[in-house]
Amino acid sequence: MDLKEIIKSGESETIELKSSLSETKQIIETLSAFSNTKGGTIVIGVSDRGEFLGIGIGKKTIESLANKIKQNTDPMVYPSIRVEKTDDKWIVLIEIEESKQKPVLASGRAYKRVGKTNQKLGYEEIRNLALKSSKVYWDEQICEDASLDGIDWDFVKKFFIPRYESISEKKITGSNEELIEALGCIKDGKPTNAGILLFCKNPQKFFMNSYIALARYKGEIESTERLDYKEFTGNLFQQIDSCDEYIKEHIAIMSRLHPMNVEREDIPEYPLFSIRELIVNAVCHRDYSDKRSKVIIKMFNNHITYYNPGDLPEGVTPQNILKMQKSRNPVTAKVLAKVKYIEELGEGWNKIVKEFKTHPLRPKMPELEDFKNAVLVIIHKAVLDIFERFKDRLNERQIKLIKYLQIHEFVTSREYAEMFGITDRQAREDISKMVSLRLLIKEGKARLTRYRLYPEISGNIRKLKAP
Repeated sequence: MDLKEIIKSGESETIELKSSLSETKQIIETLSAFSNTKGGTIVIGVSDRGEFLGIGIGKKTIESLANKIKQNTDPMVYPSIRVEKTDDKWIVLIEIEESKQKPVLASGRAYKRVGKTNQKLGYEEIRNLALKSSKVYWDEQICEDASLDGIDWDFVKKFFIPRYESISEKKITGSNEELIEALGCIKDGKPTNAGILLFCKNPQKFFMNSYIALARYKGEIESTERLDYKEFTGNLFQQIDSCDEYIKEHIAIMSRLHPMNVEREDIPEYPLFSIRELIVNAVCHRDYSDKRSKVIIKMFNNHITYYNPGDLPEGVTPQNILKMQKSRNPVTAKVLAKVKYIEELGEGWNKIVKEFKTHPLRPKMPELEDFKNAVLVIIHKAVLDIFERFKDRLNERQIKLIKYLQIHEFVTSREYAEMFGITDRQAREDISKMVSLRLLIKEGKARLTRYRLYPEISGNIRKLKAP
């Protein structure tokens, strides 16, 4: 992009306009902000409105500017500085890339670029930038305040090791401590953050908000009556199991009777694997360095939401999550995978999507929203009432046909046409749409063709357990 195009585009997340070199302090702050975000270009000698003002250029102007930048940045940055002449006026352009070593400080303070402004970073943001830059994950770090006495060795011995041996089909030969250390949960004789979350007697002593808060509401929005509130504490295994059990105790289970089969098939209103997998994802991938927030699950009359502190891992978006998956807490994910609490190959989301697609009552697909500092997943209840589910997609004749077939086993297109006094073509169109919606099953050929309801909507669905 040439100079005039840059000016024309105006100030943005990657463009800053300055009228003169006297604004050195602001220029260096902008270099810090660009370095800590996506990089950018500073144009000096241009007004905020994009007017070319020009600046005076002496023998040591650029050298002096470069020295001030080096002296007031930490780590030192070395941007590209060049001078251009436009409309007989000298303009200075400073270009800098995103720094690999973060945070970059300007006179002892760190900044980030947000829109057209530079914003000072707080302590937690500086710490997170440093962690990401160093490539040391939060859960790999030693928990300095903890000791091995805080590990629940009884839990390790009676729960974790038997499950680990059963799934791996290998007998543990070393000591319990050696196993936990090999898994990355002990380092230099101290528990790591992952070790605290997974095996500590009381992880909340060290990480106050490392628990799941669950609220259950009577209606479909938060302003309605709250039926219950729970906090699931303990280590991550205990949180996952307790929360999973609670949710499944408070959802409806339906059943259907298959033709020629005495036994009924139980159908949960929410896919069961998805309920558990989303709990595991929330506690495994949340940002634990954000000590102000926690995992929050809300159960409503028709949907469940999972709120997870921290944005999606770098490079992962709601659009590519089925193909590109990373973990913010790789040690934690690895340990959970060893005992089948999480999908080791990152296939959890693929299985969630598949489970919703193959659910007999075809609920609405899950929704995933990334708020940059949090992730929200919404799953929707399968609607039992067939007329409610398809009220906007069926005409009155088609709805009456469903009610007819809940009493009578079959119908032909000719019978349907005669019922409502419509043409054979209209009858075929109505029935064809119901077949495409998987409401009707076509049987036979030519003149022997007839239609019946799919089993799950044949009137044999009933609630077994209500919330």
